[in-house]
Amino acid sequence: MLLVEKKDGIAVVTLNRPEAMNALSKALRSELYKAMVDIDGDPDISVAVLTGAGTRAFTAGLDLKELGSDAKAMGAANAEGADENPVKAIELCTKPVIGAINGVAITGGFEVALACDVLIASENARFADTHARVGIMPGWGLSQKLSRLIGVYRAKELSLTGNFLDAKTAADWGLVNRVVPAEELMPAAMKLAADMATIPVETLSFYKRLIDDGFGRSFEDGMALEHKRSSKHNRKVTPEAVEARRAGIQARGRGQ
Repeated sequence: MLLVEKKDGIAVVTLNRPEAMNALSKALRSELYKAMVDIDGDPDISVAVLTGAGTRAFTAGLDLKELGSDAKAMGAANAEGADENPVKAIELCTKPVIGAINGVAITGGFEVALACDVLIASENARFADTHARVGIMPGWGLSQKLSRLIGVYRAKELSLTGNFLDAKTAADWGLVNRVVPAEELMPAAMKLAADMATIPVETLSFYKRLIDDGFGRSFEDGMALEHKRSSKHNRKVTPEAVEARRAGIQARGRGQ
């Protein structure tokens, strides 16, 4: 149901229910939570890549069969615990999470994609907010995040129609970092993850949190937050530490 492969500082997490478009059943959400807790606490892992099995779907969101057969299942749409809310499960990971969007990301699946730190999309990827068409409201952050990412007018167009957004338009709108051919999706995601993994994991986690915490504030408050945290951090950095990394930075510059 959930596959986790760890190698060279990278954990690849695959939502593995292709027959159900990788729908987020209660069991799958629980497994995702346990996996993210494990990755966050694993000192040998610096970066995670999250993707879906097959080519049809990243994830179709909550399992509609469960919602239609269990009166209590709808509570998952507003669950605050990370063991039931996959967005919370991803967000509790202090390490970067790259979303490799291999197919459709629908409704709750769209919300899961937006929980990732970077999005690489296959040309097969499509995004849709069908909450209104199903007759429910988002509870994992989509109504607030989407407008902040692509603008309120575009967000309303998507959410108030339920229409699909293709990968190219998603990239043009700034929703995903880039679009690649389907066969190049995982190599591209893994290359990006490998680049990140060359940076000490403590630095990755610190910088990720600095960006995320500032994003939810006004620009002025975000600048003050950066000054406070970076001043404390940078006082601990020695000239010797900077010099030790300088050669590596110059070598990367020549190679890119």
